[in-house]
This record gives sequence, structure tokens and C-alpha cells, in this order.
Amino acid sequence: YYFPCQRWLAVEEDDGQIVRELVPVDEAFVKKDSENDGQSLATLGLEQKAKSTTYTVKVKTGDKKNAGTDANVFITLYGSKDDTGIVSLKASKINKNKFERGKVDEFTVESVDLGDLKKIKIGHDNKGNSTGWFLEWVEIDAPSLGRCLKFPCGRWLDKSEDDGAIERIIFPAELQTKEYIPFVPYEITVYTSDIFGAGTDADVFVVLYGSDGICTQQKSLCLNKREQRMYFERNSVNQFIVEV
Repeated sequence: YYFPCQRWLAVEEDDGQIVRELVPVDEAFVKKDSENDGQSLATLGLEQKAKSTTYTVKVKTGDKKNAGTDANVFITLYGSKDDTGIVSLKASKINKNKFERGKVDEFTVESVDLGDLKKIKIGHDNKGNSTGWFLEWVEIDAPSLGRCLKFPCGRWLDKSEDDGAIERIIFPAELQTKEYIPFVPYEITVYTSDIFGAGTDADVFVVLYGSDGICTQQKSLCLNKREQRMYFERNSVNQFIVEV
């Protein structure tokens, strides 16, 4: 069995995850003597994307006194087929200081097929100066499935508040579930010209238009400013796997 990764495990890189679930692929993808290594890796990206589901997890901290927490927060997603195991919510895409009073934080969680999401478990390790946390709600969006679920909480995760629990199991609110056209993964290759000043550090985005006039949302190709500085250099070729 071959389990290629080709991804960062770093809070400040990629989607910020430091744990990855890998799926086995055909050995042809890992043969180094292939003349089409680039094409093989690109196809590998699509292959892995097709076997996994990317979840966008939004977490709302309540607007109450001392609602924010400095503790390490974790989440587990439970589906009809499987669960993710414990996932640390380390790198918020929106706020440098995460889980602050009244704020919404956004995280990315990747997993193999879980089936229909049934419940989540969310909690913290009670470590740090200010550990108590008031969790308003959690929203989990799965673009490849075309479903967005809301998990209302409205309770403390605090040893000195409410019932003293620092982790909770929450179920989705059926009336708040949204369904839409599922997203599709595309491999996008960008060739930057070899003329003076051709490269850019700007936020490069793509919109795809179909034959019937329907278009995708605007999608940035780089995940952060460091990638913006690294990609789209003069005379370079950059490949991206994006879901739109």
C-alpha cells in the first residue's frame, strides 16, 4: 500500500492541520522513474481529493463576559460510516487570536468519507490562563457534498460554570441545514511568462464559467500571503487543486 502525502503538517502552512489522514493509491503515482512526474503528481492530487471530504468548520464564541478561551480546542465529527478522531483546531483562517468573545473562527478539517454527519464532540484541554469557554454554535460545511449543517450549543464549557463539563456532544438543527449544488475538484495549472516583471505577489483568483452561463464563486489559488510570495514567479509553472 502506498500512502503519499505531498502536503504540509504545520499550523502556519496549507490548511493549518498538523495531523493528516492518508488514503492508499495506485503504485504508479509514486514511481520516481516516470517521465511524467508532474502529471502523475497532479493526477494524484485529484485522486486523493476524490477519496476525501473537506469540511469548513466555523466556531462562534458567545458574546458574554469571559466567554473566550486560551485552552486548546478539539473537535470530532461523527458520521454514519466513520468518525474523524480527535482534530485539534489550531489555525483559524480569520483571527490570529482564536476563540475570543463574540468572534467566529474558521478551520479546515479533511477526512475520508464519514457518510451523513450525525453529531460532533467539541471540547478543550482546560490549559492556559483563561480556560472557560462559552460556545454559541458550530457550523460545518462540506462543499463536495453540497451540505451545510448548524450545531447550536449556547452553553459553557467550563469546570466552574453550568454543569462543569469541558466537552459536549452536539447534534445538528435540521431546520438550519442548507443544501446546494455539490462542488467539484479541478486541477488548475498556471504558466507565468518569461518576460521582465511577469511575476506577481497579488492574490490570484479564478472563476470558472460553464456552457450554460453558470459560474463558480471566486476562488483564491493561494491560501496565505506566504504562498502569494512563493507562487506566480517569472517563468514558473504552478499547479493547484481547487473545489468550486
